[in-house]
Amino acid sequence: METLNLVAQGFGVALQPINLLHCFIGVFIGTLVGVLPGIGPVSAMSLLLPVTLAGTPESGIIMMAGIYYGAMYGGSTTSILVNIPGEAASVVTCIDGHQMAKQGRAGPALGISALGSFIAGTFAIILLMLIAPRLAEIAIAFGPAEYFSLMVLGLVMLTFLTQGSMAKALLMACLGLVLGLVGLDSINAQPRLTFGSIHFIDGIGIVPLVMGLFGVAEVLYNTEQSLKREVVSANISNMFPNKDDWKRSAGPIGRGTVLGFFLGVLPGGGAVVSTFASYALEKRLSSYPERFGKGVIEGVAGPEAANNAAAGGAFIPLMTLGIPPNVVMALLLGAFIIHGLQPGPLMIAQNPKLFWGIIASMYIGNLMLLVLNLPLIGMWVRLLKLPYNVLFPLILLFTIIGVYASGNNVFDIYVMIFFGITGYFMRKFGFEPAPLVLAFVLGPLLENNLRKALILSQGDLATFLQRPISAACLIIAVGLLLSPMLPTIRKKREVVALDSEAS
Repeated sequence: METLNLVAQGFGVALQPINLLHCFIGVFIGTLVGVLPGIGPVSAMSLLLPVTLAGTPESGIIMMAGIYYGAMYGGSTTSILVNIPGEAASVVTCIDGHQMAKQGRAGPALGISALGSFIAGTFAIILLMLIAPRLAEIAIAFGPAEYFSLMVLGLVMLTFLTQGSMAKALLMACLGLVLGLVGLDSINAQPRLTFGSIHFIDGIGIVPLVMGLFGVAEVLYNTEQSLKREVVSANISNMFPNKDDWKRSAGPIGRGTVLGFFLGVLPGGGAVVSTFASYALEKRLSSYPERFGKGVIEGVAGPEAANNAAAGGAFIPLMTLGIPPNVVMALLLGAFIIHGLQPGPLMIAQNPKLFWGIIASMYIGNLMLLVLNLPLIGMWVRLLKLPYNVLFPLILLFTIIGVYASGNNVFDIYVMIFFGITGYFMRKFGFEPAPLVLAFVLGPLLENNLRKALILSQGDLATFLQRPISAACLIIAVGLLLSPMLPTIRKKREVVALDSEAS
């Protein structure tokens, strides 16, 4: 009964006109950046992070969350019609979705994508409502040692699940930790790694760093890519799947939803891993696996459900533990911190209206997306024909305006440009920016909990192994670090790396 009262309070917050407007803006922009290849939710959220400063914490977070799960919806449109994924989680949808479009079945492909995403998103929100408060009650008992070990495990899992070289991912995570230490020491207020510059006294801002690594670097990288866009615009009038389509899609949507949600909770798992896992599962369970890749609806329904469920699952570690499992959640954590809030068990207890308001807005946002996606396909098709020589300069302009507006400091623009060029070369040489950003956000929290744990134990490092939860997290982290030495796992990682390069 108490949960129902809290949910009712949440809808009271989400249905306020200003919050409804921000929810609509968020899901609309999210769909837009999902449709346009080469932008993605991280770049869009980086651009709009300064905008959240103008409103209340509720409206700002609701808009940022809407961009994230909106992009999960929108990415399928460009994958099906153009065979270019709008964002990383839509890569798998290209395989069968575009083949269906070429066979004249673009309508059912887009329809099952939108409806499956809505079903998965709704289920993920219900699970979030049920699991998050219970996990928060357990998390209250966590001390500094547990939080430190949990963050170490999260960073190691992220590097383990990245495609390609684990050594490169670890190097990026270490670099992110170092960058997070720039500024004043949080305990003795001594400047660190500032090199005598007053601009670094407050540390490196998350807005210029993320806008550079994802916004500017993405534009620079895409300018040298030859993306051929052949938009399939015929036969997309009948958007609703028929009875046979639903019969074949029901199982994949259900399995993709459950798989995606629980993979979304894991650090580094998220939407990308869940879509590949869902596609592989459906192909293995199918009685006609040889038809996958040639336009089967199961290859669209399962992965699309998985990536939207993963988007909901990712909110659990952020909301209950204050630990972001992926880069998007790290940006949301940054938005919380900018507004003077710290996600975690205490926020759920002390500010329940904010927590339940965000959850309620996610359900409303899913309804908005269902209404937006089906009728506006024609508009998205026309938008897909927008030339890149118009789109990319506009993105650069928005990044410069956004960075300057976030701190009214010209130096932040130079920082953004520096990280933009750095991010471009990182992509060229196979270094992923995701571990760097997550480590940058977690770095100060990880250091504070490490020092608090050592102060409480009077400098005894054994405290991390004497506490069961802490010891378990560290043992798993060490196991993951050593696992690539095993021949079978190393071979699998090499195959995944080769597959990602080929795609």
